[in-house]
Amino acid sequence: MSRIHLRDFTVPAAAIDVNGHVNNLEYLGWMQDIALEHSAARGWPLARYQETRTAWVVRSHSIEYLRPAFAGDALRLATWVAEVRARSSLRRYLVWRERDREVLARAETLWVLVNLDTGRARGIPEELRSSFEVVTDPEEPLRLLRQGAAATTAPAEMGDG
Repeated sequence: MSRIHLRDFTVPAAAIDVNGHVNNLEYLGWMQDIALEHSAARGWPLARYQETRTAWVVRSHSIEYLRPAFAGDALRLATWVAEVRARSSLRRYLVWRERDREVLARAETLWVLVNLDTGRARGIPEELRSSFEVVTDPEEPLRLLRQGAAATTAPAEMGDG
């Protein structure tokens, strides 16, 4: 299992906005999708969170858009855990276009673990904390993308289903 989770996909036509490029809301959906995939790959699918009566909720998102993406573009999305605190986890993302090997966007989400019965933040149990390796080198994900490493999931269309 990789410390950095990768997903290859093709931008669907439905992701395009009136400006002719990917709508910014699509990036949020892709970020959520890959975070769920990474968690499941590390042994924490949604069912396990439900069993433990916990869930991650977003405290904040930050996205820096560097270049536009268009319908039919082959993209690679990378995510990793950059920091784990007592009750929260900082997850980062890169969106990479294969054609010109350019980073299109950088993003991060601060996720807070909550108790589903109370709706309040709770401490991250060691069992969950130890399932994810923290990536502290900000260049490691970019090196992985530049090397053209194999994705951990099959190419797919994201955001249209």
